[in-house]
Amino acid sequence: MKVFITGGAGFIGSHLAQRLLERGDRVLILDDLSTGSMENIAHLVGREGFEYRIGTATDVPLVSELVDRCDVTVHLAAAVGVRLIVEKPVHTIETNVRATEVLLGAAAKKRKLVVLASTSEVYGKGTKIPFSEDDDLKLGPTINSRWAYACSKALDEWLALAYGREKQVPVIIVRLFNTVGPRQTGRYGMVLPNFAAQAIMGEAITVYGTGEQSRCFGHVQDAVEAILRLIAAPAAVGQVFNVGSDHEVTIHRLAEMVREAADSRSEIVLVPYSEAYAEGFEDMQRRVPDCRKLEKLIGYRPRTPLAQIIADVVADQRARLAAR
Repeated sequence: MKVFITGGAGFIGSHLAQRLLERGDRVLILDDLSTGSMENIAHLVGREGFEYRIGTATDVPLVSELVDRCDVTVHLAAAVGVRLIVEKPVHTIETNVRATEVLLGAAAKKRKLVVLASTSEVYGKGTKIPFSEDDDLKLGPTINSRWAYACSKALDEWLALAYGREKQVPVIIVRLFNTVGPRQTGRYGMVLPNFAAQAIMGEAITVYGTGEQSRCFGHVQDAVEAILRLIAAPAAVGQVFNVGSDHEVTIHRLAEMVREAADSRSEIVLVPYSEAYAEGFEDMQRRVPDCRKLEKLIGYRPRTPLAQIIADVVADQRARLAAR
């Protein structure tokens, strides 16, 4: 099988590419390196079956060529990270929606399978816990740029499903919940690598808000496994799946666990949202996935213990800091 990955030099894309190569598949990736990095794929360059192109996922001729050359496309290219989303909403909306439109148009020509990476953000301000794939979506007001990402990814989902119904493009949608692990950068607000770097350097670990908001963190290798199993499951086509851990932890407790794993004496400091983000920023108290649909279809759900996830991230950040 030959797989085309948009955003393939990114955190998740690089792990997916590596796993595909290890099992004997061929991989073609596209990345504009705006949030991805050549460092993430340096160990793959030169390997048999691996090819990369530097370019944007909104380049119609380029994307059409690459989709046509592969059996499956995994669309990971997107504007990501809370800080980037809040600071650059125009970039967020245009990047996410336009790239998906271009990709689906290319896939429609020969009805190539597309796996679209969506996000838990689409559940917005929902309070029904855990979140199920058929739940109503509740987003905040348009005046708050915080919701631009959620809205753009929800539109991506609707667009993909519309292409499936009207143009018979086989599509699978995965809503990723706080996927973390080695190679993830804290540059755009990702909480776990930021905490790990702060703890290792002995700096204050900055927790935004009260710290009582909770999240579920899943290991990137579990997400990759779920994606690969979904690609191999014909019944997954036309469906939406939550992919992530359902082990819930408060952000303050996460900071404590990171501090312990790093053997650090860093102070944990609470920072009001008003100091961290633009006025009007909203956060969600809880975000927990219902993973029963995923498990029922593919017999698998992310289960890497949080302690192991944290240990992997701390080790990765320690190596990064040592290499500076």
